[in-house]
Amino acid sequence: MKRNDDFQERRAHLAELTDEQLEARFWELANKLVDPLLQMGYEYTSPAVERSVLLRMGFSSLEAKSIVEGCIEHNLIAHGTGNVIYRLSKAQNLGIREAGLALCDGKLWNEACELFKGGSEQ
Repeated sequence: MKRNDDFQERRAHLAELTDEQLEARFWELANKLVDPLLQMGYEYTSPAVERSVLLRMGFSSLEAKSIVEGCIEHNLIAHGTGNVIYRLSKAQNLGIREAGLALCDGKLWNEACELFKGGSEQ
């Protein structure tokens, strides 16, 4: 079986473009492809992603697990666990690690919830 060579037909709409125009077209199409992925990254999260963020913030896996579970229980997961800890640390004038460890110990959850009262702040 021989494949028909239709390359010239398929490239006809690009034939008159300069290298600069082709590059611009490439990036336009690449951005269209990536935009939905970026949007999903902004709108959705998972416990695994949130644990990963906390590990990179210096928390142990057990600490991260405890904080993520607490954020889920208190309906704060959508705000991002790292964001919850960061904002709590600023509001309570604590270090990031101190704020996270307080959450691990079951402390400051009411204060964390107050920071995100109304649900629309991020």
